[in-house]
Amino acid sequence: MKKAPRDPREVFEGFTSDCKTAFGPELEAICLYGSGARGEYVPGRSDINFLVLLSEEGIGQLQKAFPLVAKWGKRAVAIPLFLTRDYVKRSLDAFPLEFLDMKLHHLLVYGESDPLSDLEIDRGDLRLQCEREVKGKLLALREAYVGTRGRPKELSLVISRSINAFAVIFEGLLWLRDRVIPPSRREVFGELCREAGLREEVFLAALAVKEGRVKPSREELMRLFTDYMEEVRRLARWVDQMEAER
Repeated sequence: MKKAPRDPREVFEGFTSDCKTAFGPELEAICLYGSGARGEYVPGRSDINFLVLLSEEGIGQLQKAFPLVAKWGKRAVAIPLFLTRDYVKRSLDAFPLEFLDMKLHHLLVYGESDPLSDLEIDRGDLRLQCEREVKGKLLALREAYVGTRGRPKELSLVISRSINAFAVIFEGLLWLRDRVIPPSRREVFGELCREAGLREEVFLAALAVKEGRVKPSREELMRLFTDYMEEVRRLARWVDQMEAER
């Protein structure tokens, strides 16, 4: 069983030391991202996510990370995201939503310069990815709903696995509307729902299922899932309208 730290900061010094030992001068920076950087880390449930920035030479020596991955996996540290500055620069158009999320929610753990704070996200690239993500997830939700055949455990699992992705999409859409991004996911859902005219309570109910704060009956889950799909359908239309307004 993982010995999860109470706070991600507890592993910073040791993890950084092991990365420096493994990669030496090829290590350029380490950033915390994900729930730990959002202030939503839950010991025993959340992973600790690090971006490890390496030189071009270092990225070709990833076998050096084998021991530290084995060691720190026991402390709830997920397999790090190993990148180079060039990869980040050349991938902003392909993954604008993911890089925006990291730009908004990260902490520089090691390095002289922050590789994420000054990223320039193209609005057109981001809007297109948001549309693609929303419409793709709507199709996936419909398929998964039929596949559950109404079984409560599977309904809960699909809801739990999908809701976090919508929080990231909602942040991207708020950024496109030049709105201030709230610090918590509940506030993010509320802000975007008000902006787009969606039912906030549906997304908050889905989040409550994911966080284990409620134990709905089969009938309640069926109703929630149906409402969930309908609000995502309405969201897809709203994103289309954003395109028309550009």
